Amino acid sequence: MLQSINRDDLTLLLADHDPPCISLYQPTHRHYPENQQDPIRYKNLLRTVEESLRLRYSNRDTARLLDQFRNLGSDPDFWNHATDGLAVLGAPGLWRVFKLQRPVPELAVVANSFHVKPLLRIVQSAERYQVLSINRQSIRLFEGNRDVLDEIELAPGVPRTITEALGTELTPPHLNVSMSYAARPGAAVRQGQGSKNDESEIDEEKFFRLVDRTILEYHSRPSGLPLLLAGLAQYHGPFHQISKNPLLMHKGIEIDANALTIEQLRQRAWEIVERAFRERLQKLIDEFEEARSKGLGTDDLVGVAKAASEARIESLLVEAGKLIPGRLDQANGRIAYSRLENPEVDDLLDDLAELVTKKGGTVVVLPAVDMPVTTGVAATFRF
Repeated sequence: MLQSINRDDLTLLLADHDPPCISLYQPTHRHYPENQQDPIRYKNLLRTVEESLRLRYSNRDTARLLDQFRNLGSDPDFWNHATDGLAVLGAPGLWRVFKLQRPVPELAVVANSFHVKPLLRIVQSAERYQVLSINRQSIRLFEGNRDVLDEIELAPGVPRTITEALGTELTPPHLNVSMSYAARPGAAVRQGQGSKNDESEIDEEKFFRLVDRTILEYHSRPSGLPLLLAGLAQYHGPFHQISKNPLLMHKGIEIDANALTIEQLRQRAWEIVERAFRERLQKLIDEFEEARSKGLGTDDLVGVAKAASEARIESLLVEAGKLIPGRLDQANGRIAYSRLENPEVDDLLDDLAELVTKKGGTVVVLPAVDMPVTTGVAATFRF
């Protein structure tokens, strides 16, 4: 199952770390035979990292820094269960590996901080969502975007089944499958559930409440992603009525997800999410254009860097595929262009995105086709 990346992961990577910070990204493949080339490309990128490290570090230090990277490259099970992209980040005392749901350009960077722009794009993306599949017996959680949907691993605190959730509080089966009653003379006899006093309905409500609370705590709040409910129509009303999750979308998928292929589930989910995605994207662009017309926004890299250092940026749009090698002085916003091979140099756009995030601004990474400018950055100021 996919290990989802969330805002807590990003916060950790944006914190200060002892250099060198190694960031390696590459597209990967889910199926044979395309995936046979993935470990080869990884090792080629690792050679680029090694060459950069040797410009400053000894052979011994370089070998120690790359030890975990090399072990990953030699793990056939890892490469046989790849997704669409890979991010591997390491520094003294820190090691993180993320399988991604979208391809990322090949990149190997050694710098004083991690290169996180591809991860920012994923975490901040307006097109990501989660789907909670629920019935009276069990739950599953999926995460996806417009192109792909994967089941993700539930956090340890989330119950997988109603038995796991309620334990000894669960009504024994013989008490909730054989009861029958009539509401009034001549009414049809109903079996099992349907009345407010029915034990099975009480179990269902307890189960839904616990699922709602734990999904919010362990998945929705850390990820910040909209959540769609997938289940039989009869479950949507009761679940929405008890839910405290502000990220739960009003419209859901009224069918048991187990009756759909994962591609069919993705299609139904994206039909619901796409409209909200387009509306949010247009709102960001409109806000920038209006701010720029009033002198409260800019697409000039130098101006953006200065405003970022002064914590004046409210929102920043960054082009996903654009790289501008250089150094950013976070204290005064001065930039110096350089070469990416230098182990102290990263992408200026990435550094700006990091700085704005640290200063409390909103950063959204967009493909070139959705950017309102060609410079790679579009900033809206607070004042």
